Amino acid sequence: MDDVLDDRKKKILKAIIKTYMETGEPVGSRTISKYTDLNVSSATIRNEMSDLTDLGYIIQPHTSAGRIPSDKGYRLYVDELMQEKEDEIAEIRNLMIEKTDKLEKVLKQVARVLASNTNYATMISVPQYSGSRLKFIQLSRVNELQLVAVVVCEGNVIRNQIIDLEEEMDDETILKLNLLLNTNLNGLPIQDINLGMIARLKEQAGIHSGVVATVLDAVAATIQVDEEDLEIYTSGATNIFKYPELADKSKASELISTFEEKQQLVDLVKERMSDTENTGVQVYIGDEMPIKTMKDCSVVTATYELGNGMHGTIGIIGPKRMDYENVVDSLKTLKVELDQVFKKKT
Repeated sequence: MDDVLDDRKKKILKAIIKTYMETGEPVGSRTISKYTDLNVSSATIRNEMSDLTDLGYIIQPHTSAGRIPSDKGYRLYVDELMQEKEDEIAEIRNLMIEKTDKLEKVLKQVARVLASNTNYATMISVPQYSGSRLKFIQLSRVNELQLVAVVVCEGNVIRNQIIDLEEEMDDETILKLNLLLNTNLNGLPIQDINLGMIARLKEQAGIHSGVVATVLDAVAATIQVDEEDLEIYTSGATNIFKYPELADKSKASELISTFEEKQQLVDLVKERMSDTENTGVQVYIGDEMPIKTMKDCSVVTATYELGNGMHGTIGIIGPKRMDYENVVDSLKTLKVELDQVFKKKT
């Protein structure tokens, strides 16, 4: 008989392994018929189990009519499980590349439309993630002395972390660490991962506590907003020249420079994002503005939210005599539209 299993045999083998892992008791055909979506008779399952026994994937203890997995069966199960997770990660990554591309186009278009409609300069930050929950963690082998930890959070935020090992780790140990991390962390808000929990997980990991520590560092990194990671799109900077009070050569040059270099805009957005009390429309007039080069301007900002803990900042920069009513209305409308657009895409 061919040693390559068809889908039905694989499903039956998985069901046997999962049931045995839960109960610790040999598994019979009647039990499998209740817990799988095969829609086949116990007799058919018995025949398939007989084939799986002949192939060495399950064994029959002499004291029982049920079966338990063999090492060969566990090996197939682990390999299939790892492949499924890798396929899932690849699918999520491809989806996020596609969504990121769409997001970039939408945000750039938003900045252009706002600048055109208001005749002011505009900025919009790419959304950052906060309040995320962990979806799952996947440890996989890169080579004999390296693992890669793939951390997937709500919103399908992915972070990869290479882990260097002092000695080779076998597949069973990698699987056990995957189970340890996912059993304890799946669905947990990242902010709830405290020192006590970290210490407990490291203790349970024993000699592999360093691996767990590195993975948790990668988890923590998913909620850190690094300056180089915070991207801002701007538009309409030359609209500044339309207003005499801002058209002075030195003032205009400083303002244009602020828009080109963006570092001060990054600082503004980070400050804005850290203010969790005021997530609505905010108006900064003249000296209230934290950016020196914008002391002769007014800046109106709003926080937009795309769900799954994603939020960013929209800003409109103009003279102090800007049409505040129109600007505030534009930002409020845009917040709603962005929310609706991305709810459809998620």
